Amino acid sequence: MSPQPNIRLAILALGLGAFAIGTSEFAAMGLLPMYRDDLGITNTGAGHVVSAYALGVVVGAPVTSILGAKLPRRRYLAGLIAVFGVMNLAAALLPGYATLVTTRFLAGLPHGGFLGVAMLFAADALPREQRAKGVTQVLLGLTIANIAGVPLAAALGQSLGWRWGFALPGVLALLAGWLILRVAPRVGADPDARPMAELRALGNPAVLLTLLVGTVGFGGLFAVYSFLSAAMLATTTPPAWALTVLLAMFGVGGTLGSILSARLAIRLGNFPAALVLMLFMAATQAFASYAVGDWAVMILSSFLLGLGSGMVVPLQTRLMDVAGNAQSMAAAMNHAAFNAANALGPWLAGMALAAGWGWRSSGIVGVALSFAGIGALGLCWWQARASARTVQDRPARA
Repeated sequence: MSPQPNIRLAILALGLGAFAIGTSEFAAMGLLPMYRDDLGITNTGAGHVVSAYALGVVVGAPVTSILGAKLPRRRYLAGLIAVFGVMNLAAALLPGYATLVTTRFLAGLPHGGFLGVAMLFAADALPREQRAKGVTQVLLGLTIANIAGVPLAAALGQSLGWRWGFALPGVLALLAGWLILRVAPRVGADPDARPMAELRALGNPAVLLTLLVGTVGFGGLFAVYSFLSAAMLATTTPPAWALTVLLAMFGVGGTLGSILSARLAIRLGNFPAALVLMLFMAATQAFASYAVGDWAVMILSSFLLGLGSGMVVPLQTRLMDVAGNAQSMAAAMNHAAFNAANALGPWLAGMALAAGWGWRSSGIVGVALSFAGIGALGLCWWQARASARTVQDRPARA
């Protein structure tokens, strides 16, 4: 039986909210050279705008999950995406660097809570055999954002000014909130929700180590991607369309990478697949460093960077396997880990640039973080083996 039309519209509204979030998050990196020059700040200061949003996600994911656990999901989701939209419009309208950093931090607060609950809401709204389809349709909004939304925001930034790049996702987010209130089913709050119990469940070492792998490993990706457009404009003289294509190719690579990574994880298992992908990420970051100075090769490197971002698939699968009863909180915290990487990478790369190491240095920072992520993956694997041995030994001791 196919889902009712209002269910389809509700999932579409959730996907639109995810599209707005993805556009805003990654557009901040594509717009970086524009607001840097307009506000008269350094590369390090511009990187703090990216990191502020990421820190907002890290702080907001557990807080919004706890505060919203007892609220009706329809109003909870509409409220979160509305706050997100208002903060993006504030970033576009209000003057000053400090204001931009503050509004970007505040815009990040609803990110994890919205995406985590939106996926659960979409899954619960469909018949059990179609639950995965609902989750995929919400996540499709993030994928399309990198292919179409981010390049569109960059094009607006180039032609009309960088503030339009933040205004676009702000308007889309408010539209998504209105649609959610209009078409989403009126489902009451979960009477069995125990947010503090979910928070305690995150004390599971397997969950924490998996989040650590994402935080450190993906830091390398963001160290490179955050400054990719700035490096292109600073070291080459590209045609006007090149920056838009650079950002779109990252989205295309990310989409293809997610498909290939899922197949790789099924064939090899989560840990081997994550190791292969982490090594691939390190190689693409080294290539991105080599590509600086040639805009055409930098576009290719953007595609390859996106291709490596598929590592999120085995990590997300591993997190689902070990989160137990903390699935909702773990979903939000996975976005927090992803954005902790988005804070760590640009911060370290910005320090390298401030030290005068040149535009190639972000790739070197990326490679170092990827290998650190491999070390964290080794710890995660060791903990899994130790836990499995403990479970096997228990009957013998009994």
